[in-house]
Amino acid sequence: MKNKLTNILSQSLLIAGLTFSTLTFAQTTTTTANSSAKTTAVGTSKNWGSVDGISMIGLVRGPSSADAQLQIACVFEYTENDIHSAQALPANLNGLVHLDEALKGEFTKIRQSGQFKGHSLETLLITPPAGSMSAKKLLLIGLGNRNNFTPELMTSVGEVAAREAMRLGVTNFAFASDLKDAGIDSPTALVAGNVVRGIVSANRSETYLKEHNLSKTKKLEKVYLLAGPSFFEIAGGGISDAIAELKK
Repeated sequence: MKNKLTNILSQSLLIAGLTFSTLTFAQTTTTTANSSAKTTAVGTSKNWGSVDGISMIGLVRGPSSADAQLQIACVFEYTENDIHSAQALPANLNGLVHLDEALKGEFTKIRQSGQFKGHSLETLLITPPAGSMSAKKLLLIGLGNRNNFTPELMTSVGEVAAREAMRLGVTNFAFASDLKDAGIDSPTALVAGNVVRGIVSANRSETYLKEHNLSKTKKLEKVYLLAGPSFFEIAGGGISDAIAELKK
């Protein structure tokens, strides 16, 4: 009987020890992963490459402060308090919050009132008050219902962004997908790459029209692809992969 109790006690201690070791390992791994997560300083820019003469430049900036001729921001259909929800990025890192502040709350009012519904690929062009933003024009592009979002949509969004930019006669624009800001846990690299694919597709269509004397738009020269400090390098990887693919 004594030997049986001793064996049971030994097995219990062994199981407890293994459990403690597993928990300790998991905690150590999580801590290491969090501590090694790379953040990039605000204001950092990097030319990830060019396609068809368009430089694809990564930039750590919010949509209210990027220095470009046109600022493009992506917006889901409105849900109450969405850009301030627990799932959204903190206010100090949230580009949509900064955009709303720059426009003195008009960004939210436009969405709440239904003036801009945010349906998939819907657009709205805004002329911000002087001094409120770096860009003189702001284009909103709808992403539809957040529950139905897929990364593939961003290819079409990139196409719309480039076509509208060329139609407006600009040679550069800044693009903010704003998915993380809105609380969507999206695959950053794939989203960024798909935006580039859409931009290049639209530009190639426009080049065809010019070659056949069917368009006289200005040539796009630069696109600033905005990313938050924690997502800059990941987005850059997706952009670089898309550029390499498009050059084949």
